[in-house]
Amino acid sequence: MQITKQEFARRRKALMAMMEPDSIAILPSAAEKTRSRDTHYSFRQDSDFYYLSGFDEPNAVLVLIPGREHGEVVMFCRERDKEKEIWDGYRAGPEGACEKYGADDAFPIDDLDEILSGLMEGRERVYYAMGKDPSFDKRVMTWVNLIRAKVRSGAIPPGEFLDLDHLLHDMRLYKSAAEVRIMQQAACISAQAHIQAMQACAPGVYEYQLEADIIHYCAQQGARFQAYNAIVGGGKNGCILHYVENSEKLRDGDLVLIDAGCEYLNYASDITRTFPVNGKFSTEQAALYDIVLDAQKAAIAEVKPGNHWNAPHDVSVRVISQGLLDLGLLEGKLEDVIEKESYRQFYMHRIGHWLGMDVHDVGDYKVGGAWRVLEPGMVMTVEPGIYVSPDNTDVPKKWRGIGIRIEDDVLVTKDGCEILSKDAPKERAQIEAIMANAH
Repeated sequence: MQITKQEFARRRKALMAMMEPDSIAILPSAAEKTRSRDTHYSFRQDSDFYYLSGFDEPNAVLVLIPGREHGEVVMFCRERDKEKEIWDGYRAGPEGACEKYGADDAFPIDDLDEILSGLMEGRERVYYAMGKDPSFDKRVMTWVNLIRAKVRSGAIPPGEFLDLDHLLHDMRLYKSAAEVRIMQQAACISAQAHIQAMQACAPGVYEYQLEADIIHYCAQQGARFQAYNAIVGGGKNGCILHYVENSEKLRDGDLVLIDAGCEYLNYASDITRTFPVNGKFSTEQAALYDIVLDAQKAAIAEVKPGNHWNAPHDVSVRVISQGLLDLGLLEGKLEDVIEKESYRQFYMHRIGHWLGMDVHDVGDYKVGGAWRVLEPGMVMTVEPGIYVSPDNTDVPKKWRGIGIRIEDDVLVTKDGCEILSKDAPKERAQIEAIMANAH
């Protein structure tokens, strides 16, 4: 299921084909990040760097030079070092960068300053994501200035910097068959993890215990890391959109909202399910839940080629607004509620986001000032919600503190869409049956 060496090569070739003549692209890897004192967070490669290389070590730089006689793909990385590898793990080294990862040429990272300015010389344009890493930005400008200092000797410095993100992020928006298979697996693992949480849930269980169940299941399936910090919000905590404390005891009669998804082979999943702590929806919880579920189903039906990005959101707003009007939580006419955005006190976020190597993946949502048209290979989340603040005194007390979101990962196909996370139950009857059978 891994992305093959050949696919990484095709990606590099496709990017270089879009680059202007006489240009060079420079991509640094992610750096190791200190957690505390002399311990580090688990290393996660920069998504752009990994997308083009598959290389999963820190302290590396990928350089693409279309038309270079001695090879277009150049890698700088750490040298093999038996002593350091005993302590910190194996390294590919420049030889491995060529043999395993398809570089045409590779050099020790310690030689970067000495060699890269020479590779840039004579190239008119530099593709580089300026502003992401200020310290690396300075190094790039140092190399340019070294060439400028030799102009009287005939050196030709680059005359233009171009944003690499524009080309690369558009490529990443369209998922290959191999990427879809990996994302499907990530979604399947996460869906089963949500079922585990439903089965483990009961009054008196702590939010962090459900989080632990999800992380444990995913890790057991080969997805050691989560794509983002899980949200496990019981009761009124479900009304906090990015609640991550996950520290409170779950109470009988409340709902719990879980937004969690694993990362598998560098690709993210992102699923939200909301269910009753005691296994049975109350009348008010069921009424709001059904509105959110209807809104999600209507929105997913709008995910198809030719529709624009905002079409699913627009329909979710209509369904939720009408549902809230029917329950008396909003007043007035539907069109007025939508125009004045009075629904936003209950539904304050958008329908979703792109999904891929990053959970909030790259790719423009608008092109030329207009909403982007959906095309096959794009993957997005669809996640409407209703959140009734515990402090909202404009509504009867029975509604307050109820937070509901339902989120799935949806692939645009040539004739519609496919729900990658469909294994995660979301019908009320399904959820109640799963929870009843667990206890």
